[in-house]
Amino acid sequence: MLKGTGLRKSYGDLTVLKGVDIEIKKGEVVSIVGASGAGKSTLLHIIGTLDAPDAGTLEINGKAIYGSGRNNNLAAFRNEHIGFVFQFHNLLPEFTAVENVMIPGLIAKGNAGQLRTRALALLQTLGLEGREEHKPAEMSGGEQQRVAVARALINSPSLILADEPSGNLDSKNAKELHELFFKLRDDFGQTFVIVTHNQEFANMTHRKLVMKDGVIVNNGG
Repeated sequence: MLKGTGLRKSYGDLTVLKGVDIEIKKGEVVSIVGASGAGKSTLLHIIGTLDAPDAGTLEINGKAIYGSGRNNNLAAFRNEHIGFVFQFHNLLPEFTAVENVMIPGLIAKGNAGQLRTRALALLQTLGLEGREEHKPAEMSGGEQQRVAVARALINSPSLILADEPSGNLDSKNAKELHELFFKLRDDFGQTFVIVTHNQEFANMTHRKLVMKDGVIVNNGG
């Protein structure tokens, strides 16, 4: 469902990606590991259409994102097809949990009533029943990260991208979050690509891609 070929990216004189080839199958939970500066987050941002490569092609669900026949409305495509979970939750402090979850759906001009119903159901699925009307400051780090996961799921995207999602969590909450990703894959059939320094979690995933010096040196196959 995702195929990137020859992806290159430089920032000034610094070459971060040096021709990355990557292929992800539908329903896989794939981790990307490597030392800091290996290019993991840059690759994730390009896969997520948040940044464009200098060269190379990318297809998601058969649609060309970069290269010949590229999609010219990336913001709408991203909002519909891709969900993001970052190390820092990026929740809006003035909104409640359920309101934060609804935001991507409202951006997509979804029906507010239907979105609220779905957001409440997602929060319940993620173990946050009774916390729906709490604002981020009233929740623990683990609870905030679950709200961020629910937000990533609200538009039923086929691809979930996570960048160090458990980096700010203690070991108990990190373990629960990791188990949650597999449960979501089983329940909703989504595909997960996760950048992580947590080797224990990386070893649990279907495949572990190892990056070094801007290329994938082991695709876990």
